[in-house]
Amino acid sequence: MRTCSCISLSGGQGKTTTIFFTSLLLAQQGKRVLAIDSDPQANLTFYLGHEVQPNQPSLLEVLTGQVSTEDGIYETSYENLFLIPADRGLFKVSDYLSSSGTGAFILKLRLKAVANLFDYVLIDVQPSRSQLCLTAVGASDCVLIPVEANVKGMNSLIDTLDFLQEQSNLMAFTGKILGVVPFRDRWVGNTQTLEGRQNIEAMKEFVGSTPILASIRESEKFKSAIRQGKLLSEMGQTDLQYPFEQIVEALGYE
Repeated sequence: MRTCSCISLSGGQGKTTTIFFTSLLLAQQGKRVLAIDSDPQANLTFYLGHEVQPNQPSLLEVLTGQVSTEDGIYETSYENLFLIPADRGLFKVSDYLSSSGTGAFILKLRLKAVANLFDYVLIDVQPSRSQLCLTAVGASDCVLIPVEANVKGMNSLIDTLDFLQEQSNLMAFTGKILGVVPFRDRWVGNTQTLEGRQNIEAMKEFVGSTPILASIRESEKFKSAIRQGKLLSEMGQTDLQYPFEQIVEALGYE
């Protein structure tokens, strides 16, 4: 089982979009995928069509040990794709994680119980230096860093790389950075804008040997595909699906 987190320390950087389409693509290819929503905003849970009922366990109960990991996993409407959902109550887990003494490793420990059930675990991470972020990164063999192709994205990239280096120095993160994924890269027709090209070049210069993966273009087609619960290729948008195909390939070669 390979575990990959999608992390950026600013909101709106494309984390949930990346996890959603990568999960669907892996599942379509016959891989058993567990998606974990570790953001109290619960956007991934919503995108996958799940609503946590008052009497149902979510990631909160899994992390705090109130239920077994398997009892917090739900089927989705997609074959081979399963979900540990989030809800607003997930905010409550921070105190538990910070007081446990091993908060950075709790999700990793919980996932050991289901390691033989899945090929991939993909985690949508809360965009802050929170206990939830720490435990997600601590559970990860690798991370993806999606960032907007603009100044805000560059600042998020800088903060995220600093955070990962801090966690690596503490041995809380022992994985590797799979790549940086530029998000909302602006194109006009088949031509990348000068702004998009310059911002991605700046990313390449800053990250050095860390791979810059194919950019996710700015397009309303992504929202449309999410609303319909479809892969982009199913909507005739094979060019827009390419970044997620590249991520799947990178995961396979890890």
